[in-house]
Amino acid sequence: MPEKIKLDTEYITLGQFLKLADVIQTGGMAKWFLSEHEIFINGEQDQRRGRKLRVGDKVQIAGFGEFVISE
Repeated sequence: MPEKIKLDTEYITLGQFLKLADVIQTGGMAKWFLSEHEIFINGEQDQRRGRKLRVGDKVQIAGFGEFVISE
């Protein structure tokens, strides 16, 4: 069962999401993390820190789990 991450705004960037989901400790770690790990959004690989995630998007990070964006 994917972990639900609540969203209070229209969207969140992938970099902000990583911090919100407690995958990284600081926003500055996002660029490094994305270069070292494979991340799949809705089944497609994406490493863009600025990728906009919206309600319903599913994020899979090998070794960290699956997440779904919810309201």
